[in-house]
Order: sequence, then C-alpha cells, then structure tokens
Amino acid sequence: MKVVFRVDASVWIGSGHVMRCLVLADELANHGHDITFACLPLESDMRAFIGERGFNVITLTAPEQVVKPAHDADYAAWLPKPIPDDAHDFIHHVHAADVVVTDHYAIEKQWHEIVRARLNCKIVAIDDLLRTHSADIVIDQTLGREASDYQTAGTTVLAGSDYALLSRAFLQQRENALSRTLTRHVPRVLVSMGGVDAPNATLNVLEALYPYVNATFTVLLSPRAPHYHEVKQWCSNHGNVNHVDFVADMASLMMSHDIAIGAPGTTSWERACLGLPSVLIPIAKNQADNCRALVDAGAVRKVEFNSIDTQLVGAYQEIKDKYSACCNSNLAICDGLGVNRVVDVINKLENYKLKLRYANKKDIELIYEWQSLPSTRKYFNNSKVPTYAEHSQWMNKVIESASIDLFVITKGDTNIGTIRVDKKNGKLEGDISILISPEFHSMGFAKLALFEIKKIFKSYQLNAYVHKDNISSQFLFERAGFKRLDVNNFKWCSK
Repeated sequence: MKVVFRVDASVWIGSGHVMRCLVLADELANHGHDITFACLPLESDMRAFIGERGFNVITLTAPEQVVKPAHDADYAAWLPKPIPDDAHDFIHHVHAADVVVTDHYAIEKQWHEIVRARLNCKIVAIDDLLRTHSADIVIDQTLGREASDYQTAGTTVLAGSDYALLSRAFLQQRENALSRTLTRHVPRVLVSMGGVDAPNATLNVLEALYPYVNATFTVLLSPRAPHYHEVKQWCSNHGNVNHVDFVADMASLMMSHDIAIGAPGTTSWERACLGLPSVLIPIAKNQADNCRALVDAGAVRKVEFNSIDTQLVGAYQEIKDKYSACCNSNLAICDGLGVNRVVDVINKLENYKLKLRYANKKDIELIYEWQSLPSTRKYFNNSKVPTYAEHSQWMNKVIESASIDLFVITKGDTNIGTIRVDKKNGKLEGDISILISPEFHSMGFAKLALFEIKKIFKSYQLNAYVHKDNISSQFLFERAGFKRLDVNNFKWCSK
C-alpha cells in the first residue's frame, strides 16, 4: 500500500507527533508498504530529519502567514490555513494514496472527508483528545482510554497503552528492564522535556534539582529548541551534567539511567516499557489526561511547572524511596508490542491489499496491451513488438509450463501488472521480471509486488537483470532488498 502521513512539527507543535509517526512508518515499511510524509514548512519543523530517516517528504504549500497560538491548547493555530485549503493542497501534492495517516490536533473530520472523497483512500487518525474523525481506524494510546470513548460508527478504535507506538529498540531492551533496580550510590538522572520545550522547563528543572541531590545528569535537548543555547551553556558550566543534542537509540539511553524527569507526552510509554520511574511536569494542556492516568497507576510523580522550585526535590526523593514499586507499575503499563498490533490492523484493510494470482488465458489480451507499449518495451532485450499471434502462442506455453510462474498483480478488482519467475531446473533459484501498467507507475505497487513474490519464493534465490539505464527499476530492486551484484544484476535470498 502507498501510505502517506500528514503531520507537522514546529516550535509550537513540538516533535512528538512526528516521532511517533516515524515509529509507525518504520514498521509499515518493514511490511513492504511505500511511505511518504507530507508536511508544512514551519519554524523548527522536522522535514530534514524525516528525510534523513530514509522517507520521501512532500513539502506542502507554505502558509501566507503564521499566527502564534493564543495558548497551548489553541490547536486551530497549529494549521495556519483553513482546513479545506490544507486538504486540497494535500490532494494536489500527493495525487494518490491507499492510506492517509493524520497526526495533527487541527485536522479532523472535515479534512478527512475531503481527502477521502478525492483520493478514495482509507483514513487512519492518531489522536489523544477524543476529537471527531471520519476515519477507518483511530489510534489513541492514552492510558485507560476505551474504544467506547469515541462515538464514531464504522470506525475501528485502537485505544489504550496496548497500542503505544514504540520502536523495536524498546521491545529489544524490555527483558533487561524487567530486572531494573536502583543499585548506584549516585543515581543517573535523565532530563528530557521534549524536542522543543518552549517554556524552558529543562533549565527550571536543573536549577531546582542540581544543587540539592547527589546525582549525575544527562540533559537531552535539540538545537530546534528556542532555549537550546542557554541550556547548553548552563550544562557546560556545571560538573556531572552531560548535554546531548540528539540520540538515535533512545531505548539504550533510558536503560542506562535510573530516574527520568520529563513531560507526559509520547515518551511516557517509552519510559513505562523500560520500567523507568519518572517525575512528570506537564507543559501543555494536551498532556493532562496522560499525566493523570500515570499518576493514578502509581508509575510517576507529578510536579506542576509553576511548582518546580518547591516540589521537585521532594518528588524525586519519593521516587527513590519507592523505586521498586514505581518500576513495576511502569512495566505493567506498556509491553512494547503496540506498533505490531496497530500494523496488523492496518494490514487488514483488505480492499487495498495487493495480491498475486496466476495468469490465465483470459489475461492474454490484457498482457499483450501492456507489453506492446513503447514505455514497457524500452528496456526489453527485444524491443520489437510481437504480433498478437506470437504473443498468444508464448502466453499459452507459459501458462502450461511447470518452470515458469506468471502472476497478475491485482488490487481489489483492478489489474496492476505482471510478475514472472523463470525457475531453474533442479535448483531453488529463479530469474524474476516485473511489469507495471504505466497508469500505476510511481504508486509503490512494484515494490509491494516484489515483497509478495519473496513470500511465495522464500526458499529461493531470485535473480534480476535490470538494464543499467533503467534507473527507476534499479532503485526499485534495491529498495525491495535485492543485493546489487554489478551494473545490471541483482540477487535476493532469505538466508
């Protein structure tokens, strides 16, 4: 499937929405889906970061004017253009999609209806605030959330922390976390108030805690944050404080620390999965439900932003005193399998699942039309178009052959193209070729078909000859996991 994420980051929105979308995007890509992000160009956005993660990024039309939100719950200001304008701009840039995923507090039902009607796509909405959607799937990972909290007929609601979107790295560290104990005489404290931290809670935390506790500190704050230089300078002037701009392996960083000071955003589930006790400081209204549920579960202690200087040391000491109980409460909240559960549901959107069926004699005329097109034959070894009689004779032999498997690629009732494997006698090896009808080019179908054929021939070595000038096909086989052997040849095997 071609999956497009509509998500933004900015100095006001923060980075959490993009980060959890990237987790879902990674897992969908592992299942063979074609992933694109569509984002507005905004101050402190993450378009470059998304591109560095290997995903295509469409830059939507810049707003004529960006208005500062009146308060932290002024979500309408997060989208600095009318909702219909953004929806139509998205359609103009994206052209086609099977599934559109939205993670944006200013995008809901009206936007979904416009995009669904024009693109004939499925809609997946990631939410935390019980907003109104016109979606096939709603994902709300808030602890304690119930599917019945969303009154939307015909929508599959994935509610609660069982659906927390965490990267595989957290699941891999989970077993180590089950035996977490506070054994260090000098605890290691991780201070991470989000990628932007507009109110500068990070510096408030450091000034309130550092003089009064015996600990070493790691401060995670990116250059995108408006108070980055101030915090970085403070850290450099104090011993036992290490400032980090960015870390690729957040799971390992959390496992190497004993206590966290953070905001009750999406990283709450990461800390919970690894049993990391924390003091939470809400810095946005949309974090209230998460924070309340985590406090009620006994996993965290809460300190209001305006009370950091008077309450933080006491909350930190309480975490230390009840360390084991806090660890166990966190571990019970999230098992790290949420993204697997979500992708399993998305994969069941059957109307958009690509399938392979064996070609039959009814396909002879259709495949002849495809093979006769100049754009199709451009890179064939024999560029001359055969007569229909010659093609028909060839197709009949292929259909009856035990050494050639010819499949038609379909999506629903639509025929997309063909994929063929010429098996070598006495060997678990075959030569593969693929043809996609020009009207379906650049939609991700070829890549998905290659993933499907790999499932069928999982015990085979598959070889592909791709003309060196056919750049798009060369790129296709590389993205589908085939190893380049030379300028024209590629190979894949499961071992």
